[in-house]
Amino acid sequence: MISSIFQILGGLALFMLAMEMMTNGLKNAAGSQLRHLLGHWTKTPLRGLAAGAIITGIVQHSGAVTVATIGFVNAGLLTLKHSLGVIFGSNIGTTMTGWLVSLVGFGFKIEAMALPLLAAGVGLRMISRVPRNQFLGEALAGFALFFLGLSILKTALEAAAGGFTGGGMISSDYGLPMFLLIGLVATILTQSSSASLAIVLTAAAGGLISLHDAAAAVIGANLGSTSTAALSAIKATANARRLAVGHILFNLVTGAIALLIMPLMLWTVAQVTDLLDLASNPAVSLAIFHTLFNVLGAAVMLPFTAPFARFLGRLFRSKEEDNAEPRYLDDTLITTPELAIGAVDQEMKRLIRHTRGLLRVCLDREGLNEAQIGPKADAIRSLNSAITDYIGRLNAEKMQISIVEALAISLRTCRYLSEATMLAPQLLAMRRLCDRTEFAGLASLHHQYLDILRELVVAEEPSPELVGRAEQAYQDLKAQTLQLMVRHTSAAGPGGEMLDALSGIRRMSDQWGKSLHWRSATDYLNKEHGHDHDHDRFSENPQ
Repeated sequence: MISSIFQILGGLALFMLAMEMMTNGLKNAAGSQLRHLLGHWTKTPLRGLAAGAIITGIVQHSGAVTVATIGFVNAGLLTLKHSLGVIFGSNIGTTMTGWLVSLVGFGFKIEAMALPLLAAGVGLRMISRVPRNQFLGEALAGFALFFLGLSILKTALEAAAGGFTGGGMISSDYGLPMFLLIGLVATILTQSSSASLAIVLTAAAGGLISLHDAAAAVIGANLGSTSTAALSAIKATANARRLAVGHILFNLVTGAIALLIMPLMLWTVAQVTDLLDLASNPAVSLAIFHTLFNVLGAAVMLPFTAPFARFLGRLFRSKEEDNAEPRYLDDTLITTPELAIGAVDQEMKRLIRHTRGLLRVCLDREGLNEAQIGPKADAIRSLNSAITDYIGRLNAEKMQISIVEALAISLRTCRYLSEATMLAPQLLAMRRLCDRTEFAGLASLHHQYLDILRELVVAEEPSPELVGRAEQAYQDLKAQTLQLMVRHTSAAGPGGEMLDALSGIRRMSDQWGKSLHWRSATDYLNKEHGHDHDHDRFSENPQ
């Protein structure tokens, strides 16, 4: 009995090593094509489902596909809605392991094919000098070890069947919950649903457990496959956690459906295997069952992808994401611009406030880098885009010329604020460069410039005097930096970086100064006598 247990563990270890080699080899050999497929062929949830199924079937690792999908979501290349389709598809793709085990692993003497494949794979890996061919050799060797590990598992489980069942260690009296738990725990421990499926399928084929109990264990393994995503998302970004929760909920729904209609599904499986004359192979029956309930789960959930994505989008919300969401822009007001301008005014005030906050942080907070202000800057850009898009969707046919002019001011200000946001990191760059010894002699000029910029940022009204002082401070710093470069006191690299930062800050302060001319559209329309004056004053500051 002890030897059988060690044989089972050894076969499982070999199987998991093989899966790792197959995954790494195929991912590296076809990495760019797989990334292209995942990144560009997921424009709808249905296409995302197909991409997820195909890629997971190829690389034999749903976790790798999930991690890649999270990366695309975080990079803004894939929406949460479309990424859910990929997750649904990855579950279908995992069924490929069951088919490999059932159709190839039990159809003939495995070693007859595995050993030549292993020799070919290792030979290709060692002889070839082309990286892609080397990775293909690794994948081929992994494919061979996959079947060798399966062969060891099969032999060990068949030998142990009498001892386990006869000794009462495994009994059908355990009931479905226990076998469900066994599949779940096995997947969590091995961090591989493929390994758990291989154990269940070989155990069923060896007569160790019944088809009914094995089906429950397969459902448990399917549930356990979410553990990798859940563990990796504990301290990850909000989008990663949302996608992990979506993966878990989808697998829970799929598993619940499978458990509720298990008798009907097993009856369907029996009819299919009888029709194909495969009833004598329990592994094939389980592969059909596994595929059937995953496809059924995807079919049930796919029509609800949009509301499901909206539900997940409300989870784990950060302060920045809340700031990025418009609070006043109401689509029902699009047909009545006279009412919509009030909503635009409220959002513009929020946008200016958040942009001012970003600039103040860049001016005052110590030890910041660009990555740390990234979420806040992204939120401002998102709100800016929402306002611009909303103004563009207003019914132009019903607009009076005065409303058009008032909204044009807000649009122009959005452009000013967008550029100021984009250039904000230059403040961090200048402050970082100020600490270098090359610029120690310019410390007072730098501090003076930063103080003027602080005054400009906190100003609520346009201030030509502050703008003029900022311009003079910029010119002084630029001239002194150039002199340092000429005298070789500052190397060309740091000096060039300082000039770039100063140029960016000058542009940023100019755009921010223009944005201070913004007035709410409501005030603009109500100022009967001040209308022309305000309009002319704003027009003096073209983009």
